[in-house]
Amino acid sequence: MSLNAYQRARTMVESPRATEHRLMSQITGEMIAAYEAGLTGAALMPVLHRNREVWSAFSAVCGSTGNELPDALRASIISLGLWVERFTSEVATGRESIFELIGVNRAIIEGLTGETALAA
Repeated sequence: MSLNAYQRARTMVESPRATEHRLMSQITGEMIAAYEAGLTGAALMPVLHRNREVWSAFSAVCGSTGNELPDALRASIISLGLWVERFTSEVATGRESIFELIGVNRAIIEGLTGETALAA
């Protein structure tokens, strides 16, 4: 089976929460690998950009009409997204470590793990 067929099949059976969990786990794994490799500055940009994109998407979805998450949770996710945006700039300039971003992502993964376990 080709990769595209596999991806289409996964999309058909994977819940949105499972997709979010998988995506956050992949990105966080990349961030951990970068941290363990001692990468800094420009070498971190690809993984920082990808993480920023995901958080931007999460924030946009939470701010959209029709989102059924509780208001407090939506506000918290948007707030975290704003923090990630600002903090990522600090990491990119070398003033902060990527480790804090990894911690936030891990907390979200833990939350999604509870959600995906309930959905299963």
